Amino acid sequence: MRKPNRLIEEKSPYLRQHAYNPVDWFPWCEEAFEKARREDKPIFLSIGYSTCHWCHVMEKESFEDEEVAEILNTYYVPIKVDREERPDIDAVYMSVCQMMTGSGGWPLTVIMTPDKKPFFAGTYFPKESRFGRPGLKEILLRIAQIWRENREKVLETADKVVQVLEEEDGSSPGDVGEDLIHRAFGDLFGTYDTSYGGFGSAPKFPVPHNLMFLMRYFRRTGNDEAIKMVRNTLIRMRMGGIWDHVGFGFHRYSTDREWKLPHFEKMLYDNALLIYTYSEAFQITGEEIFGRTAEEIATYLTRDMLSEEGGFYSAEDADSEGEEGRFYTWTMDELREVLTEEEMRVAKEVFSLEEEGNYLEEATRRKTGRNVLYMRKTLSEYAADLGYGKEDLEKILERIREKLFKARERRERPLKDDKILADWNGLAIAGFSKAGVVLGRKDLVDIAKRCADFVLSKMVRDDRVLHRYKEGTAEIPGFLEDYAYLIWGLTELYFATFEGGYLKKALELTEHLFKHFWDERGGFYKTPDYGEKVLVRRREIYDGALPSGNGIMAYNLVRIGRLTGREELVRRSEDILRSFGDELRLVPSAYTFSIMALDLLINGTFELVAVPGSRADTVEGLLGLERNFLPEGVFLLKDETAEEIAPYTKDMVSTGETTFYLCRNNACERPTTDLGEVLERIRT
Repeated sequence: MRKPNRLIEEKSPYLRQHAYNPVDWFPWCEEAFEKARREDKPIFLSIGYSTCHWCHVMEKESFEDEEVAEILNTYYVPIKVDREERPDIDAVYMSVCQMMTGSGGWPLTVIMTPDKKPFFAGTYFPKESRFGRPGLKEILLRIAQIWRENREKVLETADKVVQVLEEEDGSSPGDVGEDLIHRAFGDLFGTYDTSYGGFGSAPKFPVPHNLMFLMRYFRRTGNDEAIKMVRNTLIRMRMGGIWDHVGFGFHRYSTDREWKLPHFEKMLYDNALLIYTYSEAFQITGEEIFGRTAEEIATYLTRDMLSEEGGFYSAEDADSEGEEGRFYTWTMDELREVLTEEEMRVAKEVFSLEEEGNYLEEATRRKTGRNVLYMRKTLSEYAADLGYGKEDLEKILERIREKLFKARERRERPLKDDKILADWNGLAIAGFSKAGVVLGRKDLVDIAKRCADFVLSKMVRDDRVLHRYKEGTAEIPGFLEDYAYLIWGLTELYFATFEGGYLKKALELTEHLFKHFWDERGGFYKTPDYGEKVLVRRREIYDGALPSGNGIMAYNLVRIGRLTGREELVRRSEDILRSFGDELRLVPSAYTFSIMALDLLINGTFELVAVPGSRADTVEGLLGLERNFLPEGVFLLKDETAEEIAPYTKDMVSTGETTFYLCRNNACERPTTDLGEVLERIRT
């Protein structure tokens, strides 16, 4: 067996995947840069993550190849980075790639000087040149020659790239107003796929924060188009192959417009955000499919992704047995081995099964003989087609699902990336808290509590969040998103439990952010002042597959500021949005979490303070109120912690029964003991 390289000592599953490559990999460390300076070699930087399909392809083609390894080891110092462990490094060099090539993705391939200045960037490269696309071998040999013979030109390019990065991070302040809220809706409406839901064409990503924004837009304006877009998108996703009809949970994205054929990796962050989104859709519509989907995502995460200690693992791979989607797809013969003749008839119709397979190989678009389970119609339509009552069909489908699940569990499972990330667990805390309240499921709230307690005890030291936990150890100073997502999760958990310690901790983490991440121009840097500076210290507000830390913090600050009566926090939210104002005005729909914060600032919040008679009855009453879709509301139970962090509640007293104080537009209305009256006032 081949001797392992340095990556065998790393905790990242992605880095360990490369530990037996013949490439002499370094992790990101000073030793690697010192070697490059000493030996006068450029750095070859490869960034990916453990569940990335094309990362696996490039590894098999090139990094396991002796010829490529010899070139890399002779002419370069090769470094491997897990983008999920070091999003700061990934963000900088992904910007470089997009700047140089007009696009990005993973695996990310960067070649740079020993002082970290990039002069070449791209994504996946095949080993050999083909179809006019240069191969990695050719690129490496050519750049090594240029490094030796035309160093001055290389250094000039590298300096220009860094200069552009520094200029790109300059302030772009501008006015923000209500027009941005309506423009964001207009942008989404213009790109909405009326046939299949979602936005744009293939590939299609869930982007839950866009749907969250649309639900809030519907709440504020009553515009039915907003909720129609949400409803159709969520139903189509649930019907599609992007949904795991056997084991539950969503795959990362769909390769086609119709949500049929997914990339099969499953990410914690997608599923956590989608629990939240489906729960809110259930609040608005009362449609059972949305509540059931939220519960089933929770079932998947607690069954397959929850550690014994209470934190959630990061992801599951797309590949198993050397093939993408093998775990999730079926031949007709495999199905016949498990199902009865009647069940096969139903499954073939409902799940769009084909004898030659419906799953196409992405590169060739040829049928593979395997089937992805997806639905073209609603259950009611299938029931009519097959001659069943809807409830009878549901029972048969559940029987089919259970049989397929048991059969699938005997297969070789995809790799699980079992590192625990603070930011993604913050999203899980938010999602489980919201679902627990909306669905009346205390067990889901308990899972959120256990997760929060784990993160706070194992991954927070002296108000410093540590980004990654693995094998009993928390490491890597936390990034903006670690704090922002965790603060959001703790706020939602407070609304689900009214245990003041969670809200107090959210405030403490917020203070740490202001002390170590705040930029005097407004907004937060991605990294703390005590963290490593990778070329430039960046501020970002763009929402990608994940919402930006600055967008979520703008949202957090309005809610926590109004809840605690600290208007300076609300003003900081305004500062964030204004500091990125020109950027927000370009394409408002690319910043929907920031636009949700803007909506709260412009159109207002309400604060409901409950002074308890009986604590248990008061909590139950507040939770009942929260089952309504009231995203502009924040809720406070007056106790010792509330008095400490929200001094304005000092003179709010109970009349013997639980007494409610509703405050809006910086004024409190007369207290009442009638929760029904409170809800009526809110609605009017």
